[in-house]
Amino acid sequence: MSTNLLQYNTKYPSVADLKRKAKKRVPKFAFDYLEGGCNDELNVWRNEEDFKNVFLMPQYLKQHRGVNMQTELFGHTYDAPFGIAPVGLQGLMWPNAPEILAKAALKHNVPYILSTVSTSSIERIAELTESKFWFQLYHPTDNELRDDLLRRLEAVNCDVLVVLIDVPSFGLRYREIKAGLSMPPKQTINNFIQAAMCPTWGIETLRVGIPSFATLKPYMKKGMDMKQLGKFMNATFTGRVDAEKVQAIRDKWKGKLVIKGVVSEEDATICANIGVDGIIVSNHGGRQIEAGESTIKPLKGLANKFKSKYKVMIDSGLRSGPDIGRALACGADFTFMGRPFMYGVGALGKEGGDHTIAMLKAQLKQVMEQVCCETVHDFPATLIK
Repeated sequence: MSTNLLQYNTKYPSVADLKRKAKKRVPKFAFDYLEGGCNDELNVWRNEEDFKNVFLMPQYLKQHRGVNMQTELFGHTYDAPFGIAPVGLQGLMWPNAPEILAKAALKHNVPYILSTVSTSSIERIAELTESKFWFQLYHPTDNELRDDLLRRLEAVNCDVLVVLIDVPSFGLRYREIKAGLSMPPKQTINNFIQAAMCPTWGIETLRVGIPSFATLKPYMKKGMDMKQLGKFMNATFTGRVDAEKVQAIRDKWKGKLVIKGVVSEEDATICANIGVDGIIVSNHGGRQIEAGESTIKPLKGLANKFKSKYKVMIDSGLRSGPDIGRALACGADFTFMGRPFMYGVGALGKEGGDHTIAMLKAQLKQVMEQVCCETVHDFPATLIK
């Protein structure tokens, strides 16, 4: 047995294993929220499948002096070229999931991105990570709310601000509609039954408390019912984030600024003109548009053209160490994953973050040894074009 595998629970050596276990422990309505994509979910499938068509060339006779996965990004040297992508309503899928993952990210020295609509607050995640976290901003329709969120981030010395641009409207996700998780959300008998069938999830939820949009609590009226909550979310976060809005944030935000949801050369050019520090090539995990491309498709062209101007990163569709290697070979400076880490906490609870990070590190190390990469910067030379 590989010594790499001894670093984590060998019953779950892959993301697929974690997913199967998580599906048994998480209520169906919550698991469907995590899994669901826009319309018939073809772009969720496409994201994963297109990674499988990227090939790397192994080299065996060349001298290899070992593997170093350290990656410098925005003045910080991380221990691996991947991080934890933002996921909304994390605490719905597994109680205390944001805190579990934030702690694991700090321990393993990889970035954790907190979503505006996650279930832990800016201040709590800053405390747990010693302020070594990133924040994904759902741009509010109210500029005063935007400015207050920026003020709170500055107050806790947040490392990097990630502005999400791919939600001009919420995706039409059939699983969420059927489960009553659209806006406004509905409480259904089926959801209660599904929760009852997952006792560990239920006990942990009772212990931790019902999940809520913790970062947004100061802006909500107390005692909102489900219908009022839905109206608040629709009124507060529906709208296009255009170049003017990004420029306004660039003018205000003194830290590193990353734009997430870039897939076109036109948007990438606008980002360069504004002077952002990086982009994340992303299609929101296939949750916003079914007819779009997978993220790996535009990555190479965007990296070739824009890497001299800012960092080019990617999320959506990565499920393994080999996928991380594929993305790096296609020109990505860094990679992020969302669903795999949620499978990890869904399957293993408090140990899920540690397990998933260690597992991905072991998988990536094995790939680097096969293709004779000593550093992550060597991957582009291994790409079979």
